[in-house]
Amino acid sequence: MPTHTMRAVRLHEHGGPEVLRHDEVPIPEPGPGEVLVRVHAVGVNPPDWYLRDGMSNLPPEVRPKFSLPVIPGTDLSGVVEAVAADVDGFCVGDEVFGLLRFPSFDGSTYAEYVAAPASDLALKPAGIDHVHAAGAPMAGLTAWQFLIDLGHDHPSPFQAAQHRPVPLDTNVTVLINGAAGGVGHFALQMAKWKGARVIAVASGAHESFLSELGADEFIDYTKSRPEELVHGVDLVLDAVGGPDSKRLLRALKRGGSQFPVFFGEFDEEETAKLGVTVTGTQVRSNGAQLAELGRLLDAGTVRVAIDSTFVLADARAAHERAARGHIQGKIVLTVA
Repeated sequence: MPTHTMRAVRLHEHGGPEVLRHDEVPIPEPGPGEVLVRVHAVGVNPPDWYLRDGMSNLPPEVRPKFSLPVIPGTDLSGVVEAVAADVDGFCVGDEVFGLLRFPSFDGSTYAEYVAAPASDLALKPAGIDHVHAAGAPMAGLTAWQFLIDLGHDHPSPFQAAQHRPVPLDTNVTVLINGAAGGVGHFALQMAKWKGARVIAVASGAHESFLSELGADEFIDYTKSRPEELVHGVDLVLDAVGGPDSKRLLRALKRGGSQFPVFFGEFDEEETAKLGVTVTGTQVRSNGAQLAELGRLLDAGTVRVAIDSTFVLADARAAHERAARGHIQGKIVLTVA
């Protein structure tokens, strides 16, 4: 059995990467419906730095509640160490991966051990290691729930209507903005899996990477504006967002849709005039969908690209890497 304490990275205050502290804390006890996981690797995701800087990017009324100190992190890959009495489906020694308790911010994965809801976990694909598995849950499920199957009926805090993925097949062209990042590179591969034609938008350094993943066309946004080069696409998945997001509406055909993964800023009048729809959702933990994604990972149909890895104690350096941008795939923390 483990000793009673573990190493974890915690926030005691909000701020830049320097506020991430490597602490000694008690090992959590799994509650009903939970398993204790010995963490081997942790995926680093945008909500980790939103939490770190105090959610300043969210309107106060939709900010999740949490108290300090807090252990950030939602994504993990590891090995089941103990199982609550009411849990079926996992045994001690199983290798698992998961997105924990999202959209709340108490995943607490920047740690050596985590108490994880069994329903948020899936068996780790045998064909990939813990580092690659840890990179998959949040980004992979985001791409899945935007493009393939929403898989839940929770309203999004960002829109009233239920998001509905557009059925993808060989007659559909998808433009993916921010195609080299975590969500983008999964979305590209899922769209190709469904037979769609994919136009990938990223900076020039990522061109060969995105061609290898199956992009049919590449646009370097540092040299040209996608909405000036491309017209009549069925779907834009924008994994970048922000005030420039609405420019991409002009690449769509009438009746087309834009899916902003991060907040875009849109003008309803303009959207109506163009005859297009803007719709999004908020990713949620889902062990069953993760198991489906796991089968694609095991088969090599979808792969996880790793930008860089850092040991847990160097979480600060991982966040500094994220802040520099131009990430290719995923940043992952390794835990001994």
